[in-house]
Amino acid sequence: MEQGTQWVKDFELGEPALVCRWRIAGGRLPLENRHLRALGARTVVGCPVSTQLLSWAKQHIEWTLTDGSAANPDGVLMLLMDAEGRAAMSVGPYEPLADTSANALARRAASSARERAQTGVAPETLWAAHDGALVWGVADGACAHGAASLVLDLASTLGIEVVRDAALLDAAASSDLSEQVFLCSDEHGVVPAAGASDATVQRLSAGYQKLLDHERAQR
Repeated sequence: MEQGTQWVKDFELGEPALVCRWRIAGGRLPLENRHLRALGARTVVGCPVSTQLLSWAKQHIEWTLTDGSAANPDGVLMLLMDAEGRAAMSVGPYEPLADTSANALARRAASSARERAQTGVAPETLWAAHDGALVWGVADGACAHGAASLVLDLASTLGIEVVRDAALLDAAASSDLSEQVFLCSDEHGVVPAAGASDATVQRLSAGYQKLLDHERAQR
């Protein structure tokens, strides 16, 4: 049986054990290869995502975008997978974050860190600019989600050092880091904290926005 409720009539997806939300632009998925690599590093109920699921996802991304992005060309592609390894994919509208305070972004990253404990990859992480370097709020060995891999490459291109420090979440929750903190999210991209003025944070946010604009221009 082929996986996916949109193409198979005789099966219903069970309780989702994995949910991925990936931003699209102009009916395209800008970070497709990065998201698929991160998907391959995930686990579902303790088992690695299968190569069959990865092949299915890669095949159906284009189909799903073709069928579902007409109403939401700048929306979100959502992939759901249950404990049995069955999956479904759909497109929905994008809703910007209502609260982008440093504390709110830290709470989102903390919730995502709990998801990483279950699936192996966090879809959102907290970052900060500090002394000319970037501090990534994860422990050593943590796998990069799709948007994080983009920030890592942008930082490398700009010659910016990246240091991992899981304590960043606690620091952001207990002090005012709003001028230098941003959320990196597979759904929301690079989101500077409200009031962020650090030049590096703004350059990274602009770099992500430029990527979205490029995809829209190709439509």
